[in-house]
Amino acid sequence: MSLNRRDLIKTSAAAMAVGAMNRGAAPGSVPQDNIRKSVPSFVPNRIGISTYSFWRFRDDSKLTIPKCIDLAAEMGFDGVELLRIQMEEDSDSYLQKIKRRAFVNGLDLIGMSTHQGFVSPDAAVRKQNVDKTIGFIEMAYKLGIPTIRVNTGRWGTTKSFDQLMADKGIEQRLEGYTDDQGFQWVIDSLSECLPAAEKCGVILGLENHWGLGRTAEGVMRIINAIDSPWLQATLDTGNFFERREKQFKMMAAHTVLVQAKTYYGGGTWYTIDIDYDEIAKILQSANYRGYISLEFEGEEDYQTAIPQSLEMLRAAFGKRQS
Repeated sequence: MSLNRRDLIKTSAAAMAVGAMNRGAAPGSVPQDNIRKSVPSFVPNRIGISTYSFWRFRDDSKLTIPKCIDLAAEMGFDGVELLRIQMEEDSDSYLQKIKRRAFVNGLDLIGMSTHQGFVSPDAAVRKQNVDKTIGFIEMAYKLGIPTIRVNTGRWGTTKSFDQLMADKGIEQRLEGYTDDQGFQWVIDSLSECLPAAEKCGVILGLENHWGLGRTAEGVMRIINAIDSPWLQATLDTGNFFERREKQFKMMAAHTVLVQAKTYYGGGTWYTIDIDYDEIAKILQSANYRGYISLEFEGEEDYQTAIPQSLEMLRAAFGKRQS
C-alpha cells in the first residue's frame, strides 16, 4: 500500500491534531496547540479518486464500487474515496469485501461522501438525519475510513437540481424562518453526531456544498461554533463561484480532505477554470499533508479524462509551489 502502518498512524494523528477555532476567534485563526506543525521536508500529496468520477449519476456509466477500485489501481491512484449512495448494499459482508478489494489492489480507502440534511424546522427530520449520519460513521469505522464528507443540507425551496446549479447553489430560505435558525439546527445536529465520531475515530469533514455550507463563511461558522477536532472541513475545489482564493484560504487550515474537480470535455452543469498550482500553494502554506481526491465531472470519456486529471494533479501537488 502507499502508506505503511507507522506512516498511517502519523498521518491520522496529524489530521486529528487540526483544531477547531476558538469561539469568537478571527476567521482563519486556530489555537496554537492545534496548528499543524511545520516540517522542513516537502512531501507530495497523495492522489486518490472518488468513485463518483466513474459514476456521476449517469445511467450509462454507473460502475460498481469493486470495478471502480480495480480501475483506480490500474490507472495509478494511491487511494479511493467511496460515494455512499453508489454502494449496492451495506451489509458487513459487502463492506469487508470492499476493504479487501482495496487492500489487495494496494489502495487506501481515504474517505466516504455521505448525504444528509439538517436544515429543517421539523425536529423529527433532523433526528432522522442524525441517526443516518451516525450509521455512516459506524460504516466508515468498519471500512477503516478515517473521514466522511458531511453536508449542512439546504432549504429545499428549489425543487430542480438543474435549476439550483443554474442559480449557482443559491436558493430562497423557507418562508417564516431565518438563516440563524438554520445554522443552529445544523450545529445542534452535528454536535449530536460527535460522540460517535470520536468513539469510532472518524473525522466529520463539512464540505463547502450547497445550502448553508455554500460559502467558506458558512462552513467556518459551524466549525467555529462546535469547536471540536472531530468536525473539520472537506474542501471541494469546484463549489466556489466567487472570491475563490480567499475562501480556499479560509478553510485550508481545517481541511482534512480535498475533493479536486476536473471538467474535461466541459462540465455536466458548469465548468470552472481551476488553477491547481495556486490551490497547491495555498494548501502547502497551511501544511496540508492529506489526500487530494479527484472528482471528474466532465463530458469526456472517463477512460481518457481521468488519466489526464491524475497527471495534472500529480504535477500540481507533486512539487513545492513558490
